[in-house]
Amino acid sequence: MTDYRIGIDVGGTNTDAVVMDGDDNLLAKTKTPTTEDITSGILSALDVVLDDSGVSEDELDYVMLGTTHATNAITERRGLNEVGVIRIGAPATQSIRPLLEWPDDLAAAIGNNVAILDGGHEFDGRLLNDLDEEQVRAQIREFSDVDAFAVTSVFSPVRDDHETRVAELIREEVGDDVPISVSNEIGSVGLLERENATALNAALTSVASEAANAFVDAMNERGIDANLYFGQNDGTLMSVDYAIRYPIFTVASGPSNSVRGAAYLSAVENGIIVDVGGTTTDVGAVTEGFPRESSVAVEIGEVKTNFRMPDIIAIGIGGGSIVSTDGGVTVGPQSVGYKLTEEAKCFGGETLTATDLEVAAGTIDIGSETPDVDGEIVEAAREYVRERVEREVDRMKTSAEPVPVVIVGGGSILVPDDIAGASEVHKPDHYEVANAVGVAIAQVSGEVDRIYSLDEMDREEAIQHAKDEATDNALAAGADADTVDIVDVEEVPLSYLPGNAVRIKVKAAGALDH
Repeated sequence: MTDYRIGIDVGGTNTDAVVMDGDDNLLAKTKTPTTEDITSGILSALDVVLDDSGVSEDELDYVMLGTTHATNAITERRGLNEVGVIRIGAPATQSIRPLLEWPDDLAAAIGNNVAILDGGHEFDGRLLNDLDEEQVRAQIREFSDVDAFAVTSVFSPVRDDHETRVAELIREEVGDDVPISVSNEIGSVGLLERENATALNAALTSVASEAANAFVDAMNERGIDANLYFGQNDGTLMSVDYAIRYPIFTVASGPSNSVRGAAYLSAVENGIIVDVGGTTTDVGAVTEGFPRESSVAVEIGEVKTNFRMPDIIAIGIGGGSIVSTDGGVTVGPQSVGYKLTEEAKCFGGETLTATDLEVAAGTIDIGSETPDVDGEIVEAAREYVRERVEREVDRMKTSAEPVPVVIVGGGSILVPDDIAGASEVHKPDHYEVANAVGVAIAQVSGEVDRIYSLDEMDREEAIQHAKDEATDNALAAGADADTVDIVDVEEVPLSYLPGNAVRIKVKAAGALDH
């Protein structure tokens, strides 16, 4: 069985790549510095693993990419679309306008074009207000110069009629070339957070198209005719077309890849994952082999959103973290990042980094020099790292009982093997490329998160409806129909709503469609 595949993960410091066969055996791996244009770093990593594995370009069946394009675009306010943000919910939702809580520079970067129009539904699907189609058409014409539209309607996860109709009206007015993001396909129930996530998604579609084109061009440049996929933030894959339509789901895919890869390499299905990179350490939880999802609103670019995101705590400690001795020994959050091989003392630079401490202590042998560092500073810095990691591991636990802890990432040497609160500590083989392994072995998934009124259907019908929709979403994302299984079902009664309401979340996952 061949089914050769390449997993590539682009991080802030390194671009990691692995080649794996159809039995998930790792054949080659590399870590190369991330480049400013990202694409050349991907090509460099690609060339190394193909050469080391002996697998030729025409033997590859799949190439999977975990990318930071979307995250970087939001952080840097760069390359974002001008978006027409339309909320359907007047007059009930006019007290807080769209984008009100956004940072001024981010709202300005997407044009700050907002409108609240008549329409929307109640939590149980009853009509809140009629959709005024002439009002909608007039607003679309007023937004005729925008690059993309974001449409959000009150309780659209329950009933999406008005969002669907507004999307049709946009098509009629401006044609099929302008991307449209509708909120029921992206976020959960809360209106403002769902609207924020939808507006960010609409803002990112051009960035996603550029990233996808660069990915495809890079593969063409090497003569690779394989199936291409992007990693998404639940630790699964999506097709290139799906990634262009829903770029927001690539945000935080890197930490999710690490959680999946760490679980696979260590065979720990439930526990805590510590991924030490060049700039940050991500601490997350793995549940049945998948990243645990955050249960609270997550901020992206200082904007609150409520679409699915991994439950991750990031701390500013990594291999490139700068060590300070002013007023006590501290490590990070400042980092030399991808310039580690230029600025760290062990590579002949002038900056004392966390990596230099380990070289000085003799635990690793890299670089051209052994930095002369006082032993007390080394011990104080190591203790600082230990305390920070132990604190975040404790925060991620759901009980006081010890749990398995898996440490991965290129900076794993910074974390000791005896962590408080851990029942056992794993540093599995190939730990330094766990993120690339995670995206290489990933499945394809689909999710649904909806409120159902059990006055209109019984519980079994509601759950089956959610399962069917999650399965359809997995198939749309590129899963093989014969392999799709339901991997998670959550059911939460909503006692604060009338009408015997229940929130049902379902995830389906399956193997790649050959």
